[in-house]
Amino acid sequence: MNPIQHIAYYVVMVCLSISLIVLGIVLYFICKKRSVESEEPLSIKPCARAYSLTDIDTATDGFNHRRIVGRGCLGTVYAAILEQGELVAIKRIHPRLVLSNAGFGFSKVIKSLSFAQHPHVVPIIGFSEAPGERIILMEFVGMASLDFYLHQNPDGASLLDWGHRLRIAAGAARGLEYLHEGIAPNIVHGCIKASNILIDVKSCARICDYGLSFMAPPGEKGFEGYVDDEYLGDRGGGACKESDVYGFGVLLLEILSGRGNEEMLLVKWALPLIKDMRFYELLDPRIVIPSDIKPLVRLAKVASACVGNSRKSRPSMGQVASILNNLETEVCL
Repeated sequence: MNPIQHIAYYVVMVCLSISLIVLGIVLYFICKKRSVESEEPLSIKPCARAYSLTDIDTATDGFNHRRIVGRGCLGTVYAAILEQGELVAIKRIHPRLVLSNAGFGFSKVIKSLSFAQHPHVVPIIGFSEAPGERIILMEFVGMASLDFYLHQNPDGASLLDWGHRLRIAAGAARGLEYLHEGIAPNIVHGCIKASNILIDVKSCARICDYGLSFMAPPGEKGFEGYVDDEYLGDRGGGACKESDVYGFGVLLLEILSGRGNEEMLLVKWALPLIKDMRFYELLDPRIVIPSDIKPLVRLAKVASACVGNSRKSRPSMGQVASILNNLETEVCL
C-alpha cells in the first residue's frame, strides 16, 4: 500500500468514526426526548365543574318555563346561558328522585361520567347540588331527539329517509360501544331509547342521559319496554351491558318500523315478522321501501338478536357496532 493509499484509508476511517459518533449523539438525544415526552402527563379532559345553585338559577332565568326544551323520566331540561355566554343544556332532576337518592354520591358519579368523550356521546360539563336539588350541565345539542323525528314530528317521514336512519343507528351503536368498551371504568347507559338519542345539526346521533339509571327505581315510568325482563324482575338484575343491548334492539325496531313502544308491544309484534321474513310488513310505511332491502333485512336481524335472546346469548355492542358500520359503508358506496 503506497503512502497515498494509507492517507486515503485513514481519512475514510476518521470520517467513519466521526459519523458513528454523530449518529450516537443524535440517537441519544432522540431517546432522551422520547423519554421526557413519555413522562409528561397525557392530555386529560377536565372533569365536570361544580356550579352553585345561584349560577344555575341565573343561567335559567329562575328555571323559567320558557327555557324548557325537554322533559323525561329523570327530570326537566332547560336551555341555559352561563356567565361566559356559553349555551348549555341543564337537566334538573325530579325532586322525588333527589330525595330517594339523598345519601348517594351524586357529584362523584357525575365527575366520573364527565370523562366520556366521543363524537356520538353528549359530554357532561358540570353539575350542581344543594338540599333538594341535583342538576347536570351538558353540551347543548341544537336539534331534537330521535323520538321527535320518528314519532312526534308530522313531517318526520320526509326528514328521516332510510339512509339517515341507518346512519343514526350506526352512530348510536358506536357511541354505546364506546361507553361499554372504550372508557374505563365502563359506563352502562341504563335506558337506551329514542328520546335519549339526540340528533345534532349534522344529523349525527348523540347519546345522552348515560349512567343515570341509578337515580330511578326499576319500575320508574319510562323504563318499561326499553329494558329486559331481568332488569325489572324479582331477582333485581338491574342495568348492565346486556340490558343496554336489549334497549338498543328496541331502538332498531323503532327505526325500522316507525312505531313507538308506549304499550310495550313492539318486540312482541316485530319478532314474528322477522322470524317469518315478512320484512315488508315490518318496515315503516310512511317512506318508500328501497329496491334493495338487504341492508334493512340485516338491520332487522341484528335487532332480533338483541331482543330475542337471553342476556348470555346477546351480541356485545362491539359486535353490533361492527355490523352496523359495515352496513353504513355499503349504503354510502
